[in-house]
Amino acid sequence: MSKSTEHVQAVVVGSGFGGSVATYRLAEAGCSVILLERGKPYPPGDFARSPADMSRNFWDPSQGLHGLFDMWSFSGLEALVASGLGGGSLIYANVLLRKDEHWFVHESPLPGGGYEHWPINRDDLDPHYDAVEKMLGATPYPYEQTLKTAALRQSAQALNLSWQRPPLGVSFASSPDQPAVPGAPILPNGYPNIHGRPRRTCRLCGECDIGCNDGAKNTLDHTYLSAAAHHGADIRTRCEVRGFAPLSGGGYEVSYVKHQPDAEGKKTATDRLPLHTITCDRLILGAGTLGTTYLLLRNRAAFPGMSRTLGTRFCGNGDLLGFLLNAKHPDGQHRRIEGSRGPVITGAIRVGDELDRDGSQGRGFYIEDAGYPVFTEWLVENLQLTGNLKRVVRSALARVRSRLTHSAESRISAAISGLIGPGALSDGSLPLLGMGRDVPDGVMRLRRGRLAIDWTTATSEEYFSRVRDTMREIADELGADFADNPLWNLKRVITVHPLGGAPMGRHVAEGTCDEHGEVHGYQGLHVLDGALLPGPVGANPSLTIAAIANRACDRILATPLSVATRRTEPRPAREAPTASGSQEPALAATKLTFTEEMRGFVALDTPDPVAGAGLGRQLRQHLGFRLTITMDDVERFVTDAEHEGRAEGYVDCDVLGGRLRVTRGWFNLFTREGDPAQRLMRYRLHLIDEGGTRSTLVGRKEVRDDPGFDVWRDTSTLYVRILRDHVLPDGDANAQAVASGVITIHLPDFVQQLASFRVSGPDGPRALEAFGRLFLGELWTIYGTRTMAHGGGAAA
Repeated sequence: MSKSTEHVQAVVVGSGFGGSVATYRLAEAGCSVILLERGKPYPPGDFARSPADMSRNFWDPSQGLHGLFDMWSFSGLEALVASGLGGGSLIYANVLLRKDEHWFVHESPLPGGGYEHWPINRDDLDPHYDAVEKMLGATPYPYEQTLKTAALRQSAQALNLSWQRPPLGVSFASSPDQPAVPGAPILPNGYPNIHGRPRRTCRLCGECDIGCNDGAKNTLDHTYLSAAAHHGADIRTRCEVRGFAPLSGGGYEVSYVKHQPDAEGKKTATDRLPLHTITCDRLILGAGTLGTTYLLLRNRAAFPGMSRTLGTRFCGNGDLLGFLLNAKHPDGQHRRIEGSRGPVITGAIRVGDELDRDGSQGRGFYIEDAGYPVFTEWLVENLQLTGNLKRVVRSALARVRSRLTHSAESRISAAISGLIGPGALSDGSLPLLGMGRDVPDGVMRLRRGRLAIDWTTATSEEYFSRVRDTMREIADELGADFADNPLWNLKRVITVHPLGGAPMGRHVAEGTCDEHGEVHGYQGLHVLDGALLPGPVGANPSLTIAAIANRACDRILATPLSVATRRTEPRPAREAPTASGSQEPALAATKLTFTEEMRGFVALDTPDPVAGAGLGRQLRQHLGFRLTITMDDVERFVTDAEHEGRAEGYVDCDVLGGRLRVTRGWFNLFTREGDPAQRLMRYRLHLIDEGGTRSTLVGRKEVRDDPGFDVWRDTSTLYVRILRDHVLPDGDANAQAVASGVITIHLPDFVQQLASFRVSGPDGPRALEAFGRLFLGELWTIYGTRTMAHGGGAAA
């Protein structure tokens, strides 16, 4: 970990709708703020368009990909999010709808227990909606004659459904007092644009979701972040946060890695990148639902007592994609819809909810037109192999006929037009995007150190059926065929609006954070993005996330923190003095090693290992380790009363962040603590995770002779506690316990352990014999006496 002298009042992680708002509000108020964004900036003109550039336009730095799109696949769904300065605003469809007044539910039961509860309401957010709309330049789509807009409006009227042109965060005019003109220069906002490049008004090209190369979208980099930089915020790109932990004097330490531009296109061992650190009074997480929840799960060991709701209340905001194909007028003639004309979304149909108190049934939702770039129409047309082949054959026959008959016709424009074809499929089709109040019962957790989500369409089946039925009715009104997203046949959906994971709640048992996004029990730690939401917004969630963040900043600025020490250095690692068993071996010493694997269960914030193991088994919270135990000098090991060796390897525990590397470890065989009839096998492992968070595993096997044959149980059962930070034995009593449980050696692992014994040095056989005598001799001391007393001696 590199040294750093940086300390600021606030570090913001991520530049999406929550992080950007927080960065601006705090910088405007005069706070020192550093924003850390993992992705790179995207000035107008830098978004990928060619096939070669698009193939590299994904996010996976370990594979050399530093692009815009970050695609995830989970149980039941796929999720698409963004990586870049401006977060999700770079690829969202610009819609700035408010959460419906009656959709702020209270104690709504969920399958499997628990409930969805919003501790805030529409009145709380309305002034903040106003502020965000002003900053993002919200305006309805201004053009009346766009065909897809008219088609959606007509179908809504025929079905007696509510329709509107929603406010869009797009510049259609050079300034608010000018008329809409495609491709006109956009006048400056009164502060320099962070990219320093000119912007143009919307050209109606349908490319909003792949990045606007004109700068017509009022994305967060052009608005909040440019304003934040103007007020002094330090905005850093290509900086990916890995870890964070509370400081003993108040505030937080944040560790991150830098993705260098020259690493693009090259596979990189990103887990070996050097860590950089900053300390801060406040830490604001705005890395998005997936990013923020993942970071909290990975760094959970640093936060004893954090709510057990972490990872719950996940949903996809009811996202469902459908398609209208080959629209026709009532007389059977082709109907033009022009899905590629205009921004991605221009209109929205609202279907009522049982909460609206107007007679509506079920869970409410919106259906919006989902336009697309014009170049995708060429792809669609070229996929029609049969039609293309017919046109090619027809054109070829016409040219052959012309040559054979020596026709004098030299104009071939009509022939070329026929070869291209009418484009009826692309011109008469339109994707539809549905979103609404699905059931937020998904669970996010780590699985082998990677983010996993357990979610299914089953509990929201009634909701999805209503959305599909309404889409089909819209298709019927437009004389079109309806087609599901092909993934629906597998009962999977794609979401671009993942929500939940660190939900707000009135108390620690109900939510990870309070209604202002502050994590329960950790002053100055805030979640201000989609992870904070305890359920679906229903409408497009971007505006609501930004409004909640704006409201939270009012509270942050009105509540100064009392931080005991303004640190200028990160926490020094507390390294132990070299133990006797860890000293360098003397010359001509014989070394013995073996490998041990143990597995079991742990539970967070449970001090008793047995209780922790029971709860951990119920929650499927596994802990295991693989250690190489080394006695550098077997003779000294045998004669020393502490019988101390060193341990190297790793611990795997998803609830503690995945794989934790052992930076230093001690193993003691058969030590004595008072009771002469008992021996202890002790383990102490100083651990560190990928983000630099430190913890200690303290374990003990209690070897004593109880009634029955218990030698196997005693020597194969390890009672463990996980302590925060690196702790030496004299600090155990005052250390914070993060988790506890029980792990055991399974028989196949024990067989492998026996086969792993290795000796090296001048007298290997004798050293192995000495170790065996110690081990078996101690076991006989503990268990053999009672065996003799119960008949063993008479037989002799």
